[in-house]
Amino acid sequence: MKTRFWLGFFLTALVACSKTTTAATDDAVVDNGDTATGSDATSADRSATANDWRKDGSFPVGHADFVLNDVKRSRTLRVTVWYPAAESARAAADAGTSLADFYPVDSPEHATMTTLLASAPATCVRAKTHSAVNAEPAATTAWPLVAFSHCHTCTRFEITTIAERLASHGIAVVAPDHTGNTIFEGLAGTSAGLGAPFLQVRADDMKFVLDQVLDVQNTAIPTQVRGKFDATRIGALGHSFGGVTTGKVLMDDPRPKAGMALAVPMAQPLLPGVDMAQIHVPVAFVLAREDNSILEVGNTFIRQNFADANPPVWLIEVADTGHFSFTDIAGIIPGFEAGCGKGLRMEDQSDFTYLDNTVARGIGARLVGAFFGKTLLGEATAEEPLMAAEPKGVVFPSERL
Repeated sequence: MKTRFWLGFFLTALVACSKTTTAATDDAVVDNGDTATGSDATSADRSATANDWRKDGSFPVGHADFVLNDVKRSRTLRVTVWYPAAESARAAADAGTSLADFYPVDSPEHATMTTLLASAPATCVRAKTHSAVNAEPAATTAWPLVAFSHCHTCTRFEITTIAERLASHGIAVVAPDHTGNTIFEGLAGTSAGLGAPFLQVRADDMKFVLDQVLDVQNTAIPTQVRGKFDATRIGALGHSFGGVTTGKVLMDDPRPKAGMALAVPMAQPLLPGVDMAQIHVPVAFVLAREDNSILEVGNTFIRQNFADANPPVWLIEVADTGHFSFTDIAGIIPGFEAGCGKGLRMEDQSDFTYLDNTVARGIGARLVGAFFGKTLLGEATAEEPLMAAEPKGVVFPSERL
């Protein structure tokens, strides 16, 4: 199981780590004011206005799926882009589609995902999108773009809620399936290992995808999104192993201007390749306080990353959340339960209930949106929702500027 893999990984890492950790405390919480005002702008001036990152923006959301072939590395990657769509797509976006439809209907992946969704806990898994397939794009200028890397044996659409929040505010999201390390290889027992060799493969996947989607002449990219991205406003986001991948990308690729990791440290001893001192763009971490996949030692490394990073850097700790709380697929397979329903507290193994998944996903969407609103859109007002200690007693933010 994934949890046991991370357990051994971080217990060994604890022995290897000799640094003194600076932990974020509740005393670091910032008391913030009123909610920022939302924007209905649909022009280039949108980036200068305030968005309300606590809720979806003014655009309906479209998504497009396609396949990219990396001939040099003999890798084929299935990719999705979420993007701001025209108003004509709103009804289709509201109706949504099954997560299984991110794969061709006649494919074994579609059949497997359909079966998984049918038996998944409805209170934990969001089984349908709020986006329209191949929708007409919004008539806006070049979109900022966030590149997302999924977790070990996960999927590119594990953060659909977050991707839709960003796209509804005018920031596109691109995400590949890391072939050989998806949920399907995990179920088959054939997945690539969680280690430095495949970390490099993943980082190269992200570089290749950015190369391809930023090529305005690339006919492999769907016409709805081809040539629509702003190459000067690129961000990187990752969950779990994808967060480590994000750290590697931030070190080695000059294009991302900011990066964020969910439920993982970017740098730690047993996945060498990431050095916080070598990352010179704004970074943020979201820490799940009941993350029994990476355990308290993993959270200790997250806090150490926060202390070691070049400012500006943000750390937001969220109580009663687990490794998959901020995703749309908590509990979809055995091993992904951390963050879904009932759990055991790490401190004393007492029973508790994870934060409602709809609430947790909403917090994740707010934090990710506000971070990239601040760093990619230049919104000074995004600091308030990023540092909002809400719900009270659940969210604990810290920053080093």
